Amino acid sequence: MRITESSNNQTTKKQQVLRLLFFLALGFFFIWLFLRTLTSEEKHEIGLHLRNANYSWILLSVVFGLISNVSRAARWRLLLQPMGFNPRYSNMFLSVLIAYFANLALPRLGEVSRCLPLTRYEKIPFEKSFGTVVAERAFDMIIMILLFVINILVQFSRLWGYLQTKVLLPLQEKLVSFGSRTHLIFFGIFLLAVLALLIFIMKNKNIRFISKIRKTISGFADGLKSIIYIKKPFAFILHTLNIWFMYLLMTLVVFQCLPETAQLGISGAFSVLMFGSIGIILVQGGIGIYPAIVAESLTLYGIFRTTGYAMGWLLWSGQTAMIILAGLIAMILFPLINRKKNEKHNPLNA
Repeated sequence: MRITESSNNQTTKKQQVLRLLFFLALGFFFIWLFLRTLTSEEKHEIGLHLRNANYSWILLSVVFGLISNVSRAARWRLLLQPMGFNPRYSNMFLSVLIAYFANLALPRLGEVSRCLPLTRYEKIPFEKSFGTVVAERAFDMIIMILLFVINILVQFSRLWGYLQTKVLLPLQEKLVSFGSRTHLIFFGIFLLAVLALLIFIMKNKNIRFISKIRKTISGFADGLKSIIYIKKPFAFILHTLNIWFMYLLMTLVVFQCLPETAQLGISGAFSVLMFGSIGIILVQGGIGIYPAIVAESLTLYGIFRTTGYAMGWLLWSGQTAMIILAGLIAMILFPLINRKKNEKHNPLNA
């Protein structure tokens, strides 16, 4: 039994390493893809921008990033309270920092690593906290789509042509290819398999393994439904607005690093935030593709591509450095803080 578990663990680790290498390779591919189109003069110009940038503004953007995480932790706590849990805020905040750090390594690893500390230190069932994370992510995706639409409507004359050629047409081509007969057959088989599994689970309630699955699904569903039963919906909305406002300020202040982008206002920051977020979703951590998207977005505001690419790297490197540093500190502080609190509540163990 132990040999089997050890073998499974080794297989899982190998898969994680392979995924990490894949996304790193994908990121470096996008970097190569962009740089190969540049002349030696343009590459020299990008390097010049990076050397002469005023990096003090990145420190201010890090502050705004941390404030957004303060609201994210508080908002997550609001989702857990309807299920009867009231975890310590310090644990919520450190879990959020660890989640962002983990997401740099592997996609969706952050969602799992975010919930595990609460299971250990707050005794919150994993499936319930994970359900709230999924609900939160779904809500954020809705907000992002709404903001994206608002951005397009407000800057319609500037952005619509770009959106058509760079987003809608490629998406339409993908949908057409997906609509082929082979894809539809496989999709239908998949749906039938899921339906058959659900029927089997419903009919075999007394099997121990099935009972455990049902309990997990039930806890997950409770986490998802928590967004409906929030006790402080106004606070939830305020924290959500603050998260996105801090993201906007993070972008806006980094514009001040270069004199060419210092005059760009909220409209430019809004577009970079929206289009850049798509890059981060597409490629793990946005490595490689994020600076290229920023460069492309800023050409709409009269910024040369080389300047935009340098700005993309400034934005990406500032955010990534904050995530790594904050994540490492959180991993160190988490057991220390909880050990001290446990000793305080249990003086006989000291």
